[in-house]
Amino acid sequence: MSNQKIVLKNRVPMLQKVAFGFGMLANQMFPAIISIFIVVLVQSLGFPGWMWGVVSLVPRLFDAITDPIMGFISDNTKSKWGRRRQYVFIGAIIMCISFIIMWQLYKENSLDYNFYYFLSSSLVFYLGLTIFSVPYVAMGYEMSEDFHERTNIMGIAQFIGQWAWVIAPWFWVLMDDKDWFPSSEVAVRELAIWVAVVCTIFAMIPAIFIKGKSTTHEDYESITFNSVLKNLHTIFVVNFVQALSMKPFRKLCVATFLIFNAFNTVAAFTYFIIVYYLFDGVTGPDGAWWWPTLFGSVGALVTSFLVIPLVTKMSKKMGKKKAFIVSQSISVIGYVMLWFLFIPGKPYMFLFALPFFSFGIGGLFTIMMSMTADVIDLDELNTGKRREGVFGAIYWWMVKFGFGIAGGLTGLIFSIIGFQSGAPTQTEEALIGLRLFFSGLPILGTLIAIYVMSDYDITEERAGEIRAELDKKKKTKKINIEKNKKNLEVAS
Repeated sequence: MSNQKIVLKNRVPMLQKVAFGFGMLANQMFPAIISIFIVVLVQSLGFPGWMWGVVSLVPRLFDAITDPIMGFISDNTKSKWGRRRQYVFIGAIIMCISFIIMWQLYKENSLDYNFYYFLSSSLVFYLGLTIFSVPYVAMGYEMSEDFHERTNIMGIAQFIGQWAWVIAPWFWVLMDDKDWFPSSEVAVRELAIWVAVVCTIFAMIPAIFIKGKSTTHEDYESITFNSVLKNLHTIFVVNFVQALSMKPFRKLCVATFLIFNAFNTVAAFTYFIIVYYLFDGVTGPDGAWWWPTLFGSVGALVTSFLVIPLVTKMSKKMGKKKAFIVSQSISVIGYVMLWFLFIPGKPYMFLFALPFFSFGIGGLFTIMMSMTADVIDLDELNTGKRREGVFGAIYWWMVKFGFGIAGGLTGLIFSIIGFQSGAPTQTEEALIGLRLFFSGLPILGTLIAIYVMSDYDITEERAGEIRAELDKKKKTKKINIEKNKKNLEVAS
């Protein structure tokens, strides 16, 4: 009975979960569209592999620096709106404007001009993404104290967010359709406007509908410019050391780094494998036109309607750690199948691998974000501080830093295997290299991640113990405050 009361007490209204989920749709739609649009840099604008690597790596390294600072600012904000909402709103606007500017690229301009233009404008975009995403993710960690309700929140958010990956691949069809756009760079310039406006509306929904508790009277650090500079050692050294010294959190970061960034290193290869290996470089209606789109869209639909609901149920039945290990093991099977099911002349065969393949990324963040909320409880028990922004920033710092490395590795792999930017066809050696890296690198990263997580030790029972200790401390603190008030009243 007591457990039932705890669950009901911490249950979050469905409308709140959906509002949070719309923010996840924006949070995933922007990078999903970037992964589609960025192909234009190589195919249409002639960026060599090293330029691809630089424009992928540098903004995310910058992002990795700004995330921890934003986490500190968000956690220590005193406002009648709470610690998060205002930043989510402002970040959404910055993303909208900078995303439109970022893709106004013209083939007539020099290669160097386009390179520096794209690089500089993308830095502004990723600053806006930091201002939006760090407080937004922290919102999710704050929404419930219940072990399983956290998984429900993240499951619904990931379900809604996955629609970004259902929709985004269809932009390949639009970009290659000459009835819509004369060239892909024209398509990118015009589509970027629509994408930015729609995604910004989604990004603003959590700021509008998820209410924050006033923090005007909280005992927080000052967040003036000078105080942030003064606390840089705390932000980049003390917080990192404290967070990563916690074994469970360290495991979450390392496992996510390995899986997500191995996937992202080879994600762009999907398009090139389908176009050059399955269709010998032929695009449009007579070639690979629909198939890159189907790969991404069908995979995302499977993730939304099969993987996320199933992983959420698995988490409740067998625990979060076992659900993680099982789901990632299934994804390894999917990568093995893709090696055999990319068959020239039979492109439909790869569809049979997608239900297995989709368990990798599809199950990852549903479980990992829920686990991170549990770790934040442990940190509060150890330190007495509630630091969702700091832990969210450090977790996503690991993700984004690795994402930048993944972009650099993508360019390096292109160079190693001899991939020729803009060429009508590719050599057999280059295509074999693409396929080897596409299947092999994620399998390696996933297997190491499973090993890392094998002794993760925050179970449902342990999380319940932590929650009970926190509640006891809060109750004692409340009693002491009331006693002090009464003593003051008597003394006066």
